[in-house]
Amino acid sequence: MINMKRIVCAALICVLALALGACSGQNVMEPAEPTAGTPVQESPVTAPQKETPPDTKESAAELPQAEDSGKPVVYFTSDISAEGLVRIYEALGWTPSGNVAVKISTGEPPASNYLRPELIGDLVKTVGGTIVECNTAYGGSRAGSAMHRQVAEDHGFTAIADFDLMDEEGEVEWPMSGGSRLDKVIVGSHAENYTDWVILSHFKGHAMAGFGGAIKNVGIGISSPSGKVYVHTAGTKTSGSIMYKDQDAWLEALAEMVLGFSCHVGEEHIIYINVMNRLSVDCDCDGHPAEPDMHDIGILASTDPVALDQACIDLVYGAPDSASLVRRIERQNGVHTLEHAEEIGLGSRTYELVDVDD
Repeated sequence: MINMKRIVCAALICVLALALGACSGQNVMEPAEPTAGTPVQESPVTAPQKETPPDTKESAAELPQAEDSGKPVVYFTSDISAEGLVRIYEALGWTPSGNVAVKISTGEPPASNYLRPELIGDLVKTVGGTIVECNTAYGGSRAGSAMHRQVAEDHGFTAIADFDLMDEEGEVEWPMSGGSRLDKVIVGSHAENYTDWVILSHFKGHAMAGFGGAIKNVGIGISSPSGKVYVHTAGTKTSGSIMYKDQDAWLEALAEMVLGFSCHVGEEHIIYINVMNRLSVDCDCDGHPAEPDMHDIGILASTDPVALDQACIDLVYGAPDSASLVRRIERQNGVHTLEHAEEIGLGSRTYELVDVDD
């Protein structure tokens, strides 16, 4: 449970967002409910469109600048649009050096809340990126390459960029150190073809992790199917069921996989962007998610995945209509992922929030 200081901080952040327009061992692997809790509002509130869209050609120097506080910076915009997504990318001042992978979730059919191509297309083109994914370890429509490619096509992703299933030709192991659960990460072999990474995540709830953001998108999303089992079972096996009895252990492994990935690739070669729309309690891996019962919030970006996911958590806790999502996060002890991530040096839960709409 977040302490009083963090709650106060969350409330202050929420005030800002609204003014702009607004994981313990007994709770393991529950199935997603058709609905989660009693909605605070009768219907979701969508972030309003601005009268004048941001100028996507605006230079980074003209965007609001962070103070030299020594804290990682998380940039925020309430403008959930293709223009807003490009603008917040530009705020990071990041330039890729080679082949760019844009890691998304292609979304489980028929009705998941994946990020739509019309929202992300301009950003993917701006970075010259290839959309990348890996097959699942739990069945469904994306467990095999042929089916997964069809989903990517059906959902419109192949129309906006090249699409690469990184585990289609096997997997590779990258050794890692610094954690207590994992000693390697297991990723799709095509991951070695990319020098730079845009981790583009839909922030939402998750039936197993409590929430899914940047850390989940890397820790499970870039892992091959056997790598997914390895993370889900806290480094104890690489085949079989992803079900595991020790909730905190697997959440720790989730954070450790991201550390291994970051150390191998180089943290300077990775940026993280979270889109806080369609805030269901269920993941995009659920083809029949609960309908969101809270308003959209915005888009956040950082070079620190821990700071980014923490900022999103704080915004959720500060929102007046987030009871269902908060219950999901707390039922799975989801914040423990961030606690362990900070302990192992992946990033910081303390950050500076910079509003690029100002």
